[in-house]
Amino acid sequence: MPAEIFGERYEFLPRNELLNFEEITRLAYTFAKLGVTKIRLTGGEPLLRTGLPSLVKMLSSVPGIEDLALTTNGFLLDKYAQELKEAGLNRITVSMDSLDNAVFQEMNGRGFGTKKVLDGIEAAENAGLTPIKINAVIQKSVNDQSIVDLINHFKTKGHIVRFIEFMDVGTLNGWDLDQVVPAKEIVNIVSKEHSIEPVKANYAGEVALRYRFTDGSGEFGIIPSVTQPFCSSCSRMRLSPDGHFYTCLFGDNGFNIRDALRDGQSDSYIESLIQNIWTNRTDQYSELRSALSQDSPRSKVEMYHIGG
Repeated sequence: MPAEIFGERYEFLPRNELLNFEEITRLAYTFAKLGVTKIRLTGGEPLLRTGLPSLVKMLSSVPGIEDLALTTNGFLLDKYAQELKEAGLNRITVSMDSLDNAVFQEMNGRGFGTKKVLDGIEAAENAGLTPIKINAVIQKSVNDQSIVDLINHFKTKGHIVRFIEFMDVGTLNGWDLDQVVPAKEIVNIVSKEHSIEPVKANYAGEVALRYRFTDGSGEFGIIPSVTQPFCSSCSRMRLSPDGHFYTCLFGDNGFNIRDALRDGQSDSYIESLIQNIWTNRTDQYSELRSALSQDSPRSKVEMYHIGG
């Protein structure tokens, strides 16, 4: 969350405007009835939410949910890893754009170093939250020199690094197409150091292109949403903290579900509401990006509000 915007005096949403754990869990039951099998808790930074392990425990008991994951910046992970595992969390993804302390501090914008994050990753490993995925957003001339370092460091530990093309999410990250390192270029960089080959997707709709090291030492992935959009196969729905349902990471507005929950609507009503939103979605932002960029900038929900 950008420091220049979210300073000490920033007024966050009142607690009563946020979904409580019971409301989130009720929606999880509805999503599961509609066929959802995986839930990921993101942010902002989810470990800042008071009592998060309690929510994890509630969600882990929802029938039909087979995979409960969490994405974090890792700064508080050493404190919560064991508790999250005991509450029922299956997997964890840690955002880490570089092992170089100076580069890492520049990219997070708050001067936080790498040690706390690396300690958190080790704590997650010790707690059994494996395999751990490490997400790195790659920007040309910023951290592209970190690609091989990240691969070499984490593959020896059995963790999976995933490189993400720099995306124009929200309106605050100063996105520039010239700063995008295309997936093909990332593959070329890695292949100069390691023998690699492509691997089939784990499941239909998986967003990461998978590659394995031919010596059997693991794999890495690339999420190419800029140069190889996957709108047509996207199966992800997003729920914001204040109860809005987004059908796209690049959506400009969400559908208010919170009011239906609090107005006493039945589960069947809420189920039909979600079905209607999902079946009538027309999101194709990534596929239309080039044409849209010629027009005036459009508003988009910010990443810290609905996660990745």
